[in-house]
Amino acid sequence: MVQTLVRAACLTHYAQVAVASGLNPSRMLLNAGLSPHVLDEPDLMIPVDKVGRLLQASVSQSGNESFGLCMASNRLLSNLGPVGLLVRDQQTLRDSLNLLVRYLATLNSALSLLIEETGETVVLRECLLSGGAGEPTRQRVELALGVMVRIIRQLIGRDWQPQAVYFEHAAPKDGRMHAKVFGPRLAFNQAFNGIVCTKADLDTCNEFADPAMIRYAQKLLDFALPADEACILGDVRRTILLLLSSGRCTIEQVGEHMGVMPRTIQRRLTESGQTFSCAMNDVRKQLALRYVLESKRSLVEVAELLGFTAASSFSRWYQNQFGCSATEARTHMAAAAPQAAAASEALRLAA
Repeated sequence: MVQTLVRAACLTHYAQVAVASGLNPSRMLLNAGLSPHVLDEPDLMIPVDKVGRLLQASVSQSGNESFGLCMASNRLLSNLGPVGLLVRDQQTLRDSLNLLVRYLATLNSALSLLIEETGETVVLRECLLSGGAGEPTRQRVELALGVMVRIIRQLIGRDWQPQAVYFEHAAPKDGRMHAKVFGPRLAFNQAFNGIVCTKADLDTCNEFADPAMIRYAQKLLDFALPADEACILGDVRRTILLLLSSGRCTIEQVGEHMGVMPRTIQRRLTESGQTFSCAMNDVRKQLALRYVLESKRSLVEVAELLGFTAASSFSRWYQNQFGCSATEARTHMAAAAPQAAAASEALRLAA
């Protein structure tokens, strides 16, 4: 199985937020299976599951439910490395975001960005693959959305406010940090994670765009990219993630979205020891664990989000994949929650 990786720059400001939250950053990193030295090597690629484990443990032991947002609140384009240089000097926000979509896999192979335009309204939908089975994604989602808002403000003005910000998860107990980072228009328990803006925002010109710097940054990026980009599995998985809820996630639709012929996708997947149906099933399993165990969505809604045309089809599939029904999985999770909360509190007090 291909390991899902992210640049270590995703942990920018981790140490500062950890210390402010009463944690020992080095100890937390080691407990998550990461060397403390990754904080000094932003271009190093590290496993997404370990980042997720680190953020979740940091929340549990500190009680700071906005940990990821605190990390995002001071992010700069420079944290994106050479991609940040290219993004910074594009002519419009639309150009910058399209370029970010193109190179996103070099920053975070678990994250997908889809730009959806309907009339004058634009939705920047961010989809996140889980790093591991049942791993909570809330902190990674909020970190990614927070970074995106920071990027847009650096490109078109610090006073820019999104029309709305949507979250799949429930509202926090204390929403002050969310309001500080995103503004007042927040919606939780939604069908997707994303930022709503206007077409006029996308067409806003960047007065500081520098074509000469673009050429320089492109050379830097081409040099930094791995020589072998033949592995298509990550691109396919990210595209499946974007299209699954539409109910039209076929290899033809994925190929159209990627600009690649279906037979080319199938051939290159075969070279990687994969098939399209297996790749789609893997994505479904990750999302199913998140929706069933982390959310309070009805199972009918979960079935729709996973691209099933009937709830009964989803029920049979879930039973086959996990050896129990989705209802049984939720019941077991609810019964185990008080014990997990007590253990987390004990760890926090011991730290």
